[in-house]
Amino acid sequence: MIPVNKFKLTTEDKKLAIKALNKNWISSAGPEVKLFENKFKKLIGKKYCSSVSSGTAALEIALKIINLKKGDEVIMPNFTIISSAIAVIKQGAKPIPIDCDLYNWNMKIDLIEKNINKKTKAIIATHIYGYPIEIDKIKKICKKKNIILIEDAAEVLGHKYKGKHCGYFGDISIFSLYANKHITTGEGGMILTNNPKFKKKIFDYKNLCFGEKNRFNHYDIGWNYRYTNLQAALGINQLKRIKKIIKKKKDIGKYYYENLKNLPNIYIQKPYLSKNIENIYWVVGLLIKNKKISAEKFRRELKKYGVETRAFFWPMHLQTAFKKIKIKFRGPYKNSEYLSKYGFYVPSGLETTKKEVRFIANSIKKIANKLGL
Repeated sequence: MIPVNKFKLTTEDKKLAIKALNKNWISSAGPEVKLFENKFKKLIGKKYCSSVSSGTAALEIALKIINLKKGDEVIMPNFTIISSAIAVIKQGAKPIPIDCDLYNWNMKIDLIEKNINKKTKAIIATHIYGYPIEIDKIKKICKKKNIILIEDAAEVLGHKYKGKHCGYFGDISIFSLYANKHITTGEGGMILTNNPKFKKKIFDYKNLCFGEKNRFNHYDIGWNYRYTNLQAALGINQLKRIKKIIKKKKDIGKYYYENLKNLPNIYIQKPYLSKNIENIYWVVGLLIKNKKISAEKFRRELKKYGVETRAFFWPMHLQTAFKKIKIKFRGPYKNSEYLSKYGFYVPSGLETTKKEVRFIANSIKKIANKLGL
């Protein structure tokens, strides 16, 4: 079976982790944590950076520190991982999911503006799968309306939009270091800001809100969302070669594109959408145009060839968890529904070889022909 993701750790990556272990720096207090944070914020171009236990933890902290109140609304993608909506709900606020574009898979910016009202306190702008969202346009909207911009760059570490790293634009920006991301420390995340007040709150809320005078008299309800020194040690060396990692991901995506672009009933995103919108190919997604064949059926066929795949995100308005608590969605969500039923992605990890890509592409062509696509 060719796995959907094969991450790559070098001998040097492992040596640095072992070195930290031999120095007995295994908790969140070790020197590698601070070193990793400093290098990370320098890459993105932010003043402050704090490591946390996951990208989800970063989202939860981001929403906690902006003082959401019951009835406040947070605009976010409908086509995304469920973490964003859960983080909003945990703060007693209401998620307002926005439908996506059918071809770039990011939130439709014109719909963002239509859904802003007096209750809107923040926008979670997520870069989905490959193309960066036009974050500068969303930033202008936020500035005009006095809305907090949370930039979710979990899937695009190392990618740029108009010469700036994704994650540069948000009032608060978050990243994930999960196993399928460009840099992985198994689990983990980063939260960045230029706001000194946010900086202090981020540290406090990831660290149980310990008291200043009496450490164990906690001033608020916080979390233990700390990140370990062992994880940081594993990430430092990967960050050094982020340009090579991104190039490899783009090369894999481009090779798939060249092999599959002529299939009439399967859509694959181009390497460039425009001058400023390049595809990082965090995942290589395919979208079936012919509604007679579902993504699920196509994936079953690929499995027979020994190719592992993943379904696209399931949209927020169809989530069972949200039906249980009777959240009302504004909709319609035609594009999100289409992507969830007819989209899937194929192996594109850093250890995926050109030979494997060629085999997978040929398998897709055979299946497409067999199924009349």
